[in-house]
Amino acid sequence: MPMFEYQCDACKAEFEELVFGEPESVPCPKCGSTKTRKLISRCRAKMHGFGPGFPDAPSSGSGGGGCSSCSGGNCSTCG
Repeated sequence: MPMFEYQCDACKAEFEELVFGEPESVPCPKCGSTKTRKLISRCRAKMHGFGPGFPDAPSSGSGGGGCSSCSGGNCSTCG
């Protein structure tokens, strides 16, 4: 569903609105002003596991633990 974040220029309130299409104006639920602007929203996703090239992926060394000296699985002893 297209949920967007807006900020009211009149009262500075931030709010979310379910919007279909491109409306001319979205009224502020706090003060009723139509002088609002769409904010750039952050996107969040939950990952289940690691993919190739993922920066926090455990190395393919010894099952993710590594040796006692590096504990990362990427020194010459773990190889």
